[in-house]
Amino acid sequence: MPSILKSLRLLADPTRIRILLLLDAEELSVAELQDILTMGQSRISTHLAQMKAAGLVTDRRAGKNSLYRLRSPRSAALMDVLKESTAEIPELAHDREALQLILRRRQDRMRSYFDELAGRFGRQYVPGRSWQGLAEAVIQLLPPLVIADLGAGEGTLSQLLARRAARVIAVDNSEKMVEYGSTLAREHGLANLEYRLGDLESLPIDSATVDAAILSQALHHARHPERALAEVRRILKPGGRVVILDLLKHGFEDARELYADLWLGFSEVDLARYLKDSGFGRVETRVVHREPDPPHFETVLAAGTA
Repeated sequence: MPSILKSLRLLADPTRIRILLLLDAEELSVAELQDILTMGQSRISTHLAQMKAAGLVTDRRAGKNSLYRLRSPRSAALMDVLKESTAEIPELAHDREALQLILRRRQDRMRSYFDELAGRFGRQYVPGRSWQGLAEAVIQLLPPLVIADLGAGEGTLSQLLARRAARVIAVDNSEKMVEYGSTLAREHGLANLEYRLGDLESLPIDSATVDAAILSQALHHARHPERALAEVRRILKPGGRVVILDLLKHGFEDARELYADLWLGFSEVDLARYLKDSGFGRVETRVVHREPDPPHFETVLAAGTA
């Protein structure tokens, strides 16, 4: 636990308070903090170094950048001081607006990548996509069910599931993917397959209306995987099942640029923790596939019951 007195001394500077409040809301890079605070890189880096030394913030590598966040566990007394100071720092309202702009930019970069792939996604290589892995997921699902395919892309899996499920709701955040998938569903006569535009962390599906949900190579595109799984828990009926297929944690940094990945996969421990923290029981995980060619991506399956 950081020293309260040392922390309070650091908080004598309003800029450090602004940075801490921003990092309490979201992980941010130095460049993103520059955009929000309109300050130079060296000044922000100095503040971050002082707060990291005091145990107030921590960081992790993400490609070429470091992402900073407020350290956890956090002191309740420190957070009370931060919240009490908000009325005295007029720039905080601007900071909140600028933070939302930064987050929209992140989403726009990812969305534009998938928009470009619409119509050729199924023919282009995607790490972790394998029929062996998909078959492992389908085995977990028993028809007739109402199934949500989350982060569905053009819907290759959705169309497969729709041939046996009572109903499939395919959700993706790319308008072009949704349009293309809807066209394919009509052409293939899949009246029980519906595409919806939406985000993994705010699903356009009513609560407790879905029997099963699947995220196939989608979770590593979520800004906050734990929030995405909390949304999955919300839409599932009691006893409903979630199945996740994703990349096992790896070190192939180029995936961030090549495939718009936000996370370099997850360990089995990560996925089990996310599921349990979101309220799922009967959690199980296992590695179901390893690609033969470098960088030898591995596919991990995780499942849980609402």
